[in-house]
Amino acid sequence: MIKKILLIAFFVLFSLSVHAKSGINIFAYSRPAPKTPVYTPAEQAISLENFKGEFILVMFWSRTCAPCIRELDEINAFVNKTRNTGIKVMLVSDAGEWKSLSEQRNLLQKYKAPDVDFYTDKNGKLAGDFGVFSYPHTVLVDQSGEEIGRISGSVDWDDDDVVEYIYKLKAKYGQGNDE
Repeated sequence: MIKKILLIAFFVLFSLSVHAKSGINIFAYSRPAPKTPVYTPAEQAISLENFKGEFILVMFWSRTCAPCIRELDEINAFVNKTRNTGIKVMLVSDAGEWKSLSEQRNLLQKYKAPDVDFYTDKNGKLAGDFGVFSYPHTVLVDQSGEEIGRISGSVDWDDDDVVEYIYKLKAKYGQGNDE
């Protein structure tokens, strides 16, 4: 009976581990990230090129996406854990979802994500140029501005293993290596 319970526990744990990593896709070869602008809260147009030298996590989300809302506080914790390490988090949502800048800021405050830099994507152009059509979806961009991979779905961003994994990706792909 104990062997049966251990066997079941092993399969459950193995399947959870596989499922958690199934949304991660690191490309065999990097590709140039689009130069499409997004907009700061001050309505300043910027592109990913503005952040060359940083490892960027472009997190596409929507205010109507329950998994996106659930992970906001974990993203905030991730931002605070990785502050000043060369890792840049960009929370990007479609500009059409918001009536005002204060509406977006208030929602992020309400869901405990006041420290996350947020941007708007006019007409979903950057998301479309990346081929992102579902949320949450994270695009990983190396320090030279090349897209190296993606993470589809929710992530436990506050988990130390996830933070360590991102640090390892940054180290491996930090200079735009095509390994």
